[in-house]
Amino acid sequence: MSSLDAKINQHFPGVVVRKDLVKAVKGNAIVPSYVLEYLLGQYCATDDEATIETGISTVKEILAKHYVHRNEAGLIRSNIKEKGRYKVIDKVTVSLNDSRDVYEAEFENLGIKKVLVDSGTIKKHPKLLVGGVWCICDIEYDFSEDGQSTPWVLLSLKPIQLSSLDYDAYLEGRKQFTTSEWIDVLMQSIGLNPEAFGRRSKLIQLVRLIPFCERNYNLIELGPKGTGKSHVYSEFSPHGTLVSGGEATLAKLFINNTTGKIGLVGYWDVVAMDEFAGSGKKPDIKLIDTLKNYMANKSFNRGTGPQGAEASMVFIGNTSHNVPYMLKHEHLFMDLPETYRNSDGQAILDRLHCFLPGWEMDNLRNDMFSTGFGFVVDYLAEVLRSLRSYDFSDRYQDRFTLSSDISTRDRDGINKTFSGLMKILFPHGGETEEEVEEILRFSMEGRKRVKDQLMRVDSTYATVNFSYQSAGGENQQVTTLEEEEYPAYYHKKINDEDDVKDVDLAAPEGFAAVKSQPVASAPQVILEEKHITFQENQKGVSYELLFGPYLKDATKITITDPYIRLFYQIRNLMELLELIVKTKAEEDEISVHLVTSRDEFKGELQDESFEKMRSSADTVGINFTWEFDETGTIHARHIVTDTGWKISLDRGLDIFQHYEMNDVFAFANRLQKYRSSKAFEATFIRYGGNQ
Repeated sequence: MSSLDAKINQHFPGVVVRKDLVKAVKGNAIVPSYVLEYLLGQYCATDDEATIETGISTVKEILAKHYVHRNEAGLIRSNIKEKGRYKVIDKVTVSLNDSRDVYEAEFENLGIKKVLVDSGTIKKHPKLLVGGVWCICDIEYDFSEDGQSTPWVLLSLKPIQLSSLDYDAYLEGRKQFTTSEWIDVLMQSIGLNPEAFGRRSKLIQLVRLIPFCERNYNLIELGPKGTGKSHVYSEFSPHGTLVSGGEATLAKLFINNTTGKIGLVGYWDVVAMDEFAGSGKKPDIKLIDTLKNYMANKSFNRGTGPQGAEASMVFIGNTSHNVPYMLKHEHLFMDLPETYRNSDGQAILDRLHCFLPGWEMDNLRNDMFSTGFGFVVDYLAEVLRSLRSYDFSDRYQDRFTLSSDISTRDRDGINKTFSGLMKILFPHGGETEEEVEEILRFSMEGRKRVKDQLMRVDSTYATVNFSYQSAGGENQQVTTLEEEEYPAYYHKKINDEDDVKDVDLAAPEGFAAVKSQPVASAPQVILEEKHITFQENQKGVSYELLFGPYLKDATKITITDPYIRLFYQIRNLMELLELIVKTKAEEDEISVHLVTSRDEFKGELQDESFEKMRSSADTVGINFTWEFDETGTIHARHIVTDTGWKISLDRGLDIFQHYEMNDVFAFANRLQKYRSSKAFEATFIRYGGNQ
């Protein structure tokens, strides 16, 4: 176990489980993770390996005996008949048969209907009436000659979810963890490996939990397929439901006027609409009108009087283009149905509190899933549900003040996202000013992305200054990441004439300035002293754009980086050597010297790799040498050239997030600009030298 795993088990005994156990017991059972973790929590909530092994066997036996597979439903029904009584795990939906004045249950996999349910069970578990609930049930077979009755009798029904919660114990446990540790605990709890994600990516993942702890929170996430956008809403909590966008009818979501039955928003904490995107879809205009009013006023009215509800709305959709394409040609909402982009639909978009950039997430890989310990998801779901009664939106107001230019609706969006993240990260308090500022900026960015794209859809929306002031009066501007990556496209109006010549010549913000020249001549690069900062997940970053102009014409280059040890770090160095080869004349020779630290365990790999690099570099005019710092005191990371430039790098050459190095068909493997960067800073200093 890692030290974090040990700490989780120490402070939250009995409510944590090793996350890879879900795969170990799932087999071919098509059930949500929270159902499996409920069972694992009963038998495997420990760090004792022997107990875990015994618990896994027990859970597997329970699933084998009692989980109903559709293709074995006939056998299970026969077992119930022959044994008289049998326990099953199935998804149960109940409806009122008003002609007989009784409640009747339908078992999804078992395939039996009209099973009588007493009113007390319905009062205790009203969600049975809408959407269905996974339950452990005792069923009896009692045949009768009466053709009107069913032989199936429901003896007991227990929804698979936590029966009690000690919230004070949760707060006490939280106090034992640093903020970084707690974020990693939550990442492992939702089944993700924190080591595969940077800080910003972790926050994006945790925003997906806000609808579970914040009432009437409106969230949209658009991005490529396969990034896990819907995973949390289908697997994480028994209090949320995921519906296909095509199945989200007015009657299903709000109220059926024929039966008077309240829809999903009346019973669930979170209603997530999957497959929301699709420019060819034509949603019902009445649904849009009702949805618009509900998102604004937390109530709906279909002629039976106003009905209030607390369900948060989540909209999930796939994008069909990359970000620069969308910004150049239309906007980031371009894949939504046209109905949501016209004057009526825009009102729904304007009521979104946060727009998550799903395009920043990589496709889920095996190494992204956690094998460590995390909360049993049902336990965390109950904690988040209990937090819905609190409001933490004022926790920044004694330290920071939002710009007066920000409207009430924009302010509400910022406050609700901020409140949700504070509940998730700091339910006990204790946050520092820096942590408050980080969450505030992130919350403002989520709402700014909504507003900026609305301004592109409809020019009548006024420009908003998304900024805030610290207690000292210092003004801080907030930008979105794509605004910094593609400034030429981001601020371009849809109906502007395309003028790509200047855009093609302009380097991304933060790189060496490029002075426009006539098309026939090459652009002239202007070298200057500067300090630049890059955000996590920023793309378009490469050694060529970052260093290339400053390495040109150098005959001697010294690289100081104590962390050229592991394979991916050595590969980074090789890619820098490739750049140096590209920038030099073929007939020139350049000396490149590396100062690094010797790895205590993989020193032989370093020696072998550096020797191969030296041999290969000799053939292309590079004299590559290296030395190991024996004192172990080097910490600074920089590149120094004999042309008078020193490039100081806080992360050295390690500026890229993990990518598939072995996938020769992945562009991120072949071209650096398609990789997501880590957060890092670079300072370019002119110190003299031979210029």
